Amino acid sequence: MSTDDQEFPPELTEGDNFIAGPLPDDPEPPEVDEAAIEQQARRELMAVEAELNERWPESKIAPSLTRITTLLNLLGDPQTTYPVIHVAGTNGKSSTARMIEALLTRMGLRVGRYTSPHLQIVTERISIDGEPISAEKYVDTFRDVAPFVRMVDSGAEADGPLLSKFEILTAMAFAAFADAPVEVAVIETGLGGSWDATNVADGQVAVITPIGIDHVEYLGGDRASIAKEKAGIIKSGAVAVLAEQEPDAEHVLLERTVEVDATVARSGSEFGVLGRDIAVGGQLLRLQGLGGVYEEVFLPLHGKHQADNAALALASVEAFFGAGKERQLVQDAVREAFAEVQTPGRLERVRAAPAVLIDAAHNPHGAAALAKTIDEEFAFRRLAAVVGVLADKDVRGILEALEPVVAEIVVTRNGSERAMPLEDLVQLATLVFGEERVRAEAVLDTAIETAIGLVEQTDDPEEPLAGGGVLVTGSVVTAGEARTLFGREPV
Repeated sequence: MSTDDQEFPPELTEGDNFIAGPLPDDPEPPEVDEAAIEQQARRELMAVEAELNERWPESKIAPSLTRITTLLNLLGDPQTTYPVIHVAGTNGKSSTARMIEALLTRMGLRVGRYTSPHLQIVTERISIDGEPISAEKYVDTFRDVAPFVRMVDSGAEADGPLLSKFEILTAMAFAAFADAPVEVAVIETGLGGSWDATNVADGQVAVITPIGIDHVEYLGGDRASIAKEKAGIIKSGAVAVLAEQEPDAEHVLLERTVEVDATVARSGSEFGVLGRDIAVGGQLLRLQGLGGVYEEVFLPLHGKHQADNAALALASVEAFFGAGKERQLVQDAVREAFAEVQTPGRLERVRAAPAVLIDAAHNPHGAAALAKTIDEEFAFRRLAAVVGVLADKDVRGILEALEPVVAEIVVTRNGSERAMPLEDLVQLATLVFGEERVRAEAVLDTAIETAIGLVEQTDDPEEPLAGGGVLVTGSVVTAGEARTLFGREPV
């Protein structure tokens, strides 16, 4: 452009110098108040939760996949955009899912994990890259699906239920994973299998953890009936990876694999735990996988049941990658993945002296595995248990499983609306433990303080004070509230 064509501000002429002096410093960008942003996100999260809590609770299901299928169709069927490893069973689902996630991540994949229930905050349920999604992302995902939720609700039959909270959460997880996008999703059922909202996904690997008696009002009162419901996640052409089961449950599961022509891998047959040695902070394992033996695998978790979960997770990931005879996963990668596994609320130590352990055991099968681990791997001089349970569980069965390893019990009530009333729990505990061994506290923090006091005191001057322990258990809710009391962040 020539100077004849160039325009100048009226106060300047062609001969003037445009830059008469140094330019003023750029203004400092305004400070971002991260705390305020986080607080706002938490407020919005609480508002979403309040809205979802007006719907059917997760403890209630209707035998239909119509509502969740319709919702996902409206969302573009996000659950079909990535492969799925589907996990069902009575106990060990969350631990196994976390182990599968760790292995897949270490193999270089971007992984989404959907588990339930949560321990402390609902965002734990939807994990991407090994981390719970943020409160902001959770709220945004809910807002994305909310218009379609209203569409499905508007078409509900007059006497039929609206979309439940769990159905909406499931749709949110599938949508968040597609948006990320993830390369594989590890999906844990909420309750059951066939009629669980997660069963709209077709898992190329179906993982069945040990099956016991729980949720009898929906799944049936015997193990075979429960196994039949959970077997519904095994789809045509999938690989079914089965933990060791009682014969009646195993028979039902194998029938299902024949019915849908699924490939089967069974713990104790095609894979399993060849050896385990108790180690500081966990155990050292020798695992038989589908592709061979994996040596010197350190697992920072306690209990034979967790070793079994590790073998199950390993076989599931081998099946996903198509590993088989003489085709293994990289041993060092397997070791590194297991060494980094975190399973919050599963025999988690939150205090050293006296030791305080938190475990989410909430049915007799889980409580029995917990008691066995305490007996075999811990040498407490005296152990007191703090127990808060939900009223719809087999509470007496839980207490009877714990009784042999517990000196005294402090019963309490967690914050759930479904929590067993304290007076009822006192009565059951007295029947199992005897009146002299039972204490009662209305709130959890006081109950823990009481239990700590019990294991620190002694009438025998020769008895050492060291070596006392407190076990907080009975419910996922109780475990989550205890983690919060001890300042543990959600994982």
